[in-house]
Amino acid sequence: MPVRTPDEILRVGLEAGARKASMTAPGGSLGRFAVLSILAGAYIALGGALSLITGFGFPEISASNPSLQRLLSGLVFPIGLMLVVVLGAELFTGNNALLMPPLLERRVSFICVARNWTLVWLGNFAGALAVAYFMVYLCGLTTPEPYHGAICRMAEAKVSASPGVIFLKGIGANWCVCLAVWLALSGRRLGEKLIACQIPVMAFVILGYEHCVANMFFIPLGMMEGANISMLDLFTVNLFPATVGNIVGGAVFVGCVHYYLHHKSIRK
Repeated sequence: MPVRTPDEILRVGLEAGARKASMTAPGGSLGRFAVLSILAGAYIALGGALSLITGFGFPEISASNPSLQRLLSGLVFPIGLMLVVVLGAELFTGNNALLMPPLLERRVSFICVARNWTLVWLGNFAGALAVAYFMVYLCGLTTPEPYHGAICRMAEAKVSASPGVIFLKGIGANWCVCLAVWLALSGRRLGEKLIACQIPVMAFVILGYEHCVANMFFIPLGMMEGANISMLDLFTVNLFPATVGNIVGGAVFVGCVHYYLHHKSIRK
């Protein structure tokens, strides 16, 4: 069967967003939602760990080829979103876009959307932290060089930029991620969905944009390995401005824009 048209994607996205919102509404399946949110954070962290080990494993070659590290990291990082999309986990950044159509159709309230985003953000953080501590730090994956120095430098770089720059990079990151989610909705087969996740997510990694859920893994892992970062820096310099930027990039640039372009089709 052919891939879905943009009008059909909006219809599918509308129903998907309404289902996601219903899980955190009064009487919804909060326990199931919590597990799915934790899993999504863990999946993104898994992609982050893989991108760290793969991308920074060739320091001599990367030193004379600056884009090689980003390319290698970008090639493997999308496994996280692939798992989220195919297995149906709840990801904060994806929900930024998917909850916009039902909100604009007045099928859900703004309070419902805010509740969903808050709970999924917390669940993603828990999942990312668990993988960082139990599956990477305690396993010693980043103890040897070049990984120890790489994660410390990466984490410190993420809190060295101004909040304004992090905000703009957050817009770019979730514009790409939610375009990947939107493209995946067009696919009817597994291969189509995987390719849809691969290319836009690889783009945001190579460009160095800021994804708040990925940073829930990278920065705490750097702190565990001794990076000079305070809890205040973690939240105020990076996670909060990245989160706001991600909301703009996903909710406005994807959810609202594509609703505006195609909403007449869902009323026919």
